[in-house]
Amino acid sequence: MSSPLTLDGRHGGGQILRSALSLAMITGRPFELGAIRAQRPKPGLMRQHLAAVTAAATLCDAVVEGAEPGSSALRFVPGALRSGDFRFAIGSAGSTTLVLQTLLPAMLAAPAGRFCIEVSGGTHNPLAPSADFLQHCFLPLLRRMGAAVTLELLRHGFHPAGGGQVRLQVEAGHGLQGLVLEERGALLQTRARALVANLPSAIGKRELQVLGEAVEGLQDHCKVIALSDCDGPGNLVELHVTHAHVDELFCGHGAKSRPAEQVALDALGPMQRYLQSNAAVGEHLADQLMLPLALAGAGRFTTTQLSPHMASNAEVIEAFLPVRFGFSPAPQALRVEVMAAPG
Repeated sequence: MSSPLTLDGRHGGGQILRSALSLAMITGRPFELGAIRAQRPKPGLMRQHLAAVTAAATLCDAVVEGAEPGSSALRFVPGALRSGDFRFAIGSAGSTTLVLQTLLPAMLAAPAGRFCIEVSGGTHNPLAPSADFLQHCFLPLLRRMGAAVTLELLRHGFHPAGGGQVRLQVEAGHGLQGLVLEERGALLQTRARALVANLPSAIGKRELQVLGEAVEGLQDHCKVIALSDCDGPGNLVELHVTHAHVDELFCGHGAKSRPAEQVALDALGPMQRYLQSNAAVGEHLADQLMLPLALAGAGRFTTTQLSPHMASNAEVIEAFLPVRFGFSPAPQALRVEVMAAPG
């Protein structure tokens, strides 16, 4: 067995942990992660991080030390990855999609097998990609790279009640080809949805009114979705932008005492900044593309900026795989390229 990689979680959040888990499952390389989330208001492992650790350990029969709430250090020794049907419950409104984000790269890199993963918890969380984002923005790009992957949103789950459920299915063995995505292409459509769970539909109408007045031509492409089968109240507004080569989704999350008009602006601001740039993808989609491109061994894209998540993600990936990332200026954008490491 190779010696464990030593990783520092001091200057990153859960992204360092999730990428390390993915890469350990893929390479078989153990790792030790210290100072986990040390700079965060609540440092150490939270419930949704532990859910990712448990799920990863289950899929590869790993030996794990330090998997406890609040733990600042974790040791993860992976075994052999196994395919099959798996179900995981976060037990809160913790993000189901972040658990899937941890497992997906390993399943894509597996030489063969069929995986079906169901996770219950939160599906639309403020600090995580939503299930809609994975469905409409991320997974289509993976399929363009050759992946056989689908995601079903079985039930919506909002903070703090949770109760949502997603199902991810992967047919392994297809491999991944590099992706070049430097231009987003012509704007084809912009549409908006307001999801309202166990709350008055008027909230969603107010949100969409703000967006309709701010975005030319959007009024005819707005829709309120009333959800009645959720465990608790919830509200989300989405701006879905379709270009010829890529889709992007921008969200505003409702919260107690937060005006509907502000929720709409939370989605509008990031969309406007994205459209004012020449970037093909926003910073969140850029972050998620880095590991698949590294597994493919080649590829490049343009994004809006080098986020702290992207910087820490590059460091972890380069520690496990014989690749390196290059970041260079592009007209009103940042070019990100993955290439073989020298030597």
